[in-house]
Amino acid sequence: MSDIITAAITEALDLAHQGLYRTSPNPRVGCVIADAAGVVIGRGSTGPAGGAHAEIMALRNAAAGGHSVRGATAYVTLEPCSHHGRTGPCCDALVAAGIAKVVASLTDPNPLVAGQGFARLRAAGVAVQVGPGAQAARELNVGFFSRMLRHRPWVRMKLAASLDGVTALADGSSQWITGPAARADGHAWRARACALLTGIGTVLADDPRLDVRALHTERQPALVLLDSALRVPLDACIFAADRAVHLYAAAENDAKRRALEQRGATLAVLPDSQGRVDLAAMLHDLARRQVNELHVEAGQQLNGALLRQGLVDELLVYLAPKLIGPGLGMAQLAPLAALSQAQALDFHGLERVGEDVRILARWRDREPFWG
Repeated sequence: MSDIITAAITEALDLAHQGLYRTSPNPRVGCVIADAAGVVIGRGSTGPAGGAHAEIMALRNAAAGGHSVRGATAYVTLEPCSHHGRTGPCCDALVAAGIAKVVASLTDPNPLVAGQGFARLRAAGVAVQVGPGAQAARELNVGFFSRMLRHRPWVRMKLAASLDGVTALADGSSQWITGPAARADGHAWRARACALLTGIGTVLADDPRLDVRALHTERQPALVLLDSALRVPLDACIFAADRAVHLYAAAENDAKRRALEQRGATLAVLPDSQGRVDLAAMLHDLARRQVNELHVEAGQQLNGALLRQGLVDELLVYLAPKLIGPGLGMAQLAPLAALSQAQALDFHGLERVGEDVRILARWRDREPFWG
């Protein structure tokens, strides 16, 4: 890969990262347009849903600077779209502008695109190269790929614990195990998600808002509440923020449904064979609601249920340099007969955050769903 391609795709990825908190449910995409000499003449990143995509923003940026893009190369982190949604096809806009070549990191997994954008570009005489920056572009959009290919969100479980694995005292007290830097970092991970999942036990015990407060964000992630018996109080703080609230129950309650809908919430009844909420069905329903990344902040019971069913893709763990002793653990898991039965994970990221450590971990034996 040439130095020009490397530099341009790196800048396009930086632009895509600017959309981390705003593009949902669309993918985070960046685009750089360079002339024949490799000089960048246009830059763009995808805006909020319904707004212009990265390619259109880059074309506009080039025009605003008085540059012609005829014969230029567009470097983009995802295949230009080929369908009419809330915006027009980006591949057609690139052709109309006279772009001579497109270098893209990835094929769009959306069945409405899935190679058709590249095909239309090639049919119009535009050269296409695919692959540079693929891994970084996919990681930036892991939730979008999950929703398109698996029809379920990417599930990230956030945990904050002491070095001996305690998340709260026996009475549930947990403020604060980790320091302010870790808590602010946790809000950044909340902000990038499409939705945040918690259980009724957490709501009844703490009455949290579970919104993003530690940084500016253009949107609040939706709140998803698992509440099998619909015990949530109608004055709970989760209803206070300006966002969508989705509840999942195991049995119908017409009166509670009407009351919840008056609060602006939606309710889905998805029982499993044990009379609990069917967690896998819930994830598929959330994908239908265009949730890419689902951020879990729950107690050990719901955490354990998700882990036991293999529904968690990634652990986001903050470890504080403290020893607490007896208390609540991260998740309720079944006892093992031998250490060889332990679930093996790999560290995907390890970083110091203030006085604490942040760990990203993924399951070792699970093949990437994108092949």
